[in-house]
Amino acid sequence: MSSKIVFITGASSGLGEAAAKQLASEGYSLILAARRTERLQQLADELLQRYGAPSYCMELDVRHRDKVQQLISQLPEKWKKIDILINNAGLASGLSSIENGDIDDWDVMIDTNIKGLLYVTRQILPLMIENGGGHIINISSIAGKEVYANGNVYCATKHAVDALNKAMRIELVKYPIKVTAINPGAVETEFSIVRFHGDEERAKKVYEGFDNLVAGDIAEAISFVLSRPAHVNINELTIMPTAQAVAGVIHRK
Repeated sequence: MSSKIVFITGASSGLGEAAAKQLASEGYSLILAARRTERLQQLADELLQRYGAPSYCMELDVRHRDKVQQLISQLPEKWKKIDILINNAGLASGLSSIENGDIDDWDVMIDTNIKGLLYVTRQILPLMIENGGGHIINISSIAGKEVYANGNVYCATKHAVDALNKAMRIELVKYPIKVTAINPGAVETEFSIVRFHGDEERAKKVYEGFDNLVAGDIAEAISFVLSRPAHVNINELTIMPTAQAVAGVIHRK
């Protein structure tokens, strides 16, 4: 095993999968956590074959507090020396004006994007403190910096992530644990498919007519953040496609 271990939530696709591949190529060992175990195992097999990177797969829905506590507490001892936590699990569900919002969608976003991030962080922090340090990377969004029409609750959850990132930076500096937020703009992943409840045609239109970000762009940013020397912390990065000025302004060809 590598001397450094990274724990990635939402690792089975999108930004989490891209981060896993990037970091495996750089020699990290990986704890891959997500709901879709078959995809996790396929990823773990690929990382081992391609990069020789060992992985530990964990079937985990971050919304379930008891399961988060149980699975992290039951990690084998050699996997408990976690150096890096990438809080990547997150989603948007629905795109409606607030008076028409689906309360089930709201609950899913709040439970995943805020509470899930907190549950995982709370369980891993004692391990980092015991190990004498670490680095938490919170994958947020441009929606944590701006609010756009019909994004109400999703934007609220990502504003919460922004606040939590700042709070962690203040409260964990004494250990020392680095804390970084990465705030992407329009990245083409499964994000819009999930937001539109599997409507692939509607999701495809979100990314038409401009060069959007791809998951690998964010994975490279994660790599850069982690490559800084011990005395340097990147508090946050906001990363946009050239064609996107702000959340609601995209120049389409």
